[in-house]
Amino acid sequence: MGKRYYCDYCDRSFQDNMHNRKKHLNGVQHHRAKKAWFDNFRDAATILNEERAKEPCRKFLQTGECVFGTNCRFSHMSERHMKMLEQKIDADRRQKEFPNEDESSSKRNVDEWLSRRQKKQAALTSGSVSKIEEEECVENVEIPPYLLSIPDLPPSLRPPPTGGWKVTLQNEWG
Repeated sequence: MGKRYYCDYCDRSFQDNMHNRKKHLNGVQHHRAKKAWFDNFRDAATILNEERAKEPCRKFLQTGECVFGTNCRFSHMSERHMKMLEQKIDADRRQKEFPNEDESSSKRNVDEWLSRRQKKQAALTSGSVSKIEEEECVENVEIPPYLLSIPDLPPSLRPPPTGGWKVTLQNEWG
């Protein structure tokens, strides 16, 4: 059957020879798929500037759908989405200008970590390690909401039960 060329952008494969590869790489569909892929990595300011330069898509505003989809030359972004992008850009700019604003929270995190470390060292000497680990598991659990909506997750991806997992120490081997 011969070697096959697989294009990651287009999710297609074809017989690998110079003519077929050149025809595919110069094709309109390949260029569109490649542009769509790289558009995923654009920053918010670039996206906002491009969307402001476009006129709104009438078909998308009327029906909520557009036949052209991502290839449409008109904007499918609503005013609410544009304002959210502006807020994100402002937040990113503020974070770049004033990176030390979060220093107090990071200092607090270091202090918390040091206090927990001292508790662990004290527990090692007294032998009550499992109680401290259970307390830490319970207080640091934050379950992302999208995980709760997915049915039939494998055990490794399921959120921990409330109260954490029961840890039993087994000293016997064999």
